[in-house]
Amino acid sequence: MLSINLPSILTPDAGLLFWMLLAFLVVFFFVAKYGFPAIINMVDERKKYIDQALAKAHEANEKLMGIQQESQQLIKQARQEQADIIRQAQETAKGIIQQASVKAQEEGAARLKDVQQQIMAEKENALREIRQTVATLSVKIAEKVIQKELSSQEAHQVFITKLVDEALDEKDK
Repeated sequence: MLSINLPSILTPDAGLLFWMLLAFLVVFFFVAKYGFPAIINMVDERKKYIDQALAKAHEANEKLMGIQQESQQLIKQARQEQADIIRQAQETAKGIIQQASVKAQEEGAARLKDVQQQIMAEKENALREIRQTVATLSVKIAEKVIQKELSSQEAHQVFITKLVDEALDEKDK
């Protein structure tokens, strides 16, 4: 047959196995004594850190929910205040419009009264002027009529005497 010489590592003999087992056990002992507790300690610390991070994340999530509820409350309150402000502004605008309307009516009435008074004053002035004009014309007409009727000196004397007598008669009454 064919015999192949395989390296001794693939086909170890009993002595080699003993020393390999002994080396493994020594390394395992040191790893078990010093390495595993450090690894387990690190894993525990990491677990604690993750648990704390999860607790903080849960707490932050609860705070966020509280903040969201608070912000919704604030938004609702702000909308209510906005509606109140708009309502008040509309009421104020209506009041201002009503005041302006009343003021405009009062000013219109005052102006109308002033215009009526001015018209009455102008009417009285016109009537006075007409009366003066009529009186002046009457005097001129009467003067011309008297001059025509009293063209003589003797007629003048009779007319003056008549006027004096009438004036005295009225005074005695």
